[in-house]
Amino acid sequence: MTYSFVVEPVSVLDFDSEDELIDRCKEWNLLPATATRVKTYQYKRNGLTLPVEIVGYVDSQTVVIQFENKQQHCIHPAYLKEMQTAAFGQRAAAAEAAKADDSAEVTEETLPAVNVLEEQESQEVPEAETASGEILSAPESADSDSPKQAIPEIPQKKAASSKKKAAVQLPEDKLAITARVKEFTTVPNHFSDNDDEVIIYEAVSVEGHDLAIEEVWSSHSATLKKLELNPGDKVSFEAKIVAKKLTQHPVKYKVNNPSKIKKIDPDSLTEDLQ
Repeated sequence: MTYSFVVEPVSVLDFDSEDELIDRCKEWNLLPATATRVKTYQYKRNGLTLPVEIVGYVDSQTVVIQFENKQQHCIHPAYLKEMQTAAFGQRAAAAEAAKADDSAEVTEETLPAVNVLEEQESQEVPEAETASGEILSAPESADSDSPKQAIPEIPQKKAASSKKKAAVQLPEDKLAITARVKEFTTVPNHFSDNDDEVIIYEAVSVEGHDLAIEEVWSSHSATLKKLELNPGDKVSFEAKIVAKKLTQHPVKYKVNNPSKIKKIDPDSLTEDLQ
């Protein structure tokens, strides 16, 4: 099952460790100052209560959450915090009930048919924009033409999203991967004075799978630094590949939680091939 309201992040900044995740959640007031573990949050919408986990962020005002179906969604941390209150769903239900009562009072006798249609459209469009993601704001004003222009935009966004998802079907399990180090680079970290170090790999090969993936990237972790890698070195490891674009770079896929990392010695590789 997929959710049509999801606002997918273009790029995601990951947490280097669970400690960093806990610290960020404390900054966003999503965890108390004394917390020592992360928690599962609830996303509430249209009568649904869905468990989600925080998997990254876009900037200091945009948290990336992930549903159980692996879809990722952008949300303001204050709004996510409000969803954790018991009264959140009650307020939403009351608002829906009030809206239904107001709609029932509008009849053809009180308003001409054309005005009724225009009023319904003007109400539906801001609701769709608000429902599509909390980081989007509703327009301040709308004339009679704006609803007619906004209505076809919604299926267009869905069609683009569906096309994007169909590009590469990524296995959910860990994969045996070999790749060659292409370059070392950095990406901005809005929560630190220093940029995050990352590695870009090329010539990616996945054992048992024919995936159309030429390049991937990963954090330049302390474990990888011990290998003293250089551009051109070949490595093997087991990891998950996820669709996360590297900030400011055209690399669309990221290696998550690599393990059993080995540097491939060209001499020993030649002997094996013989």
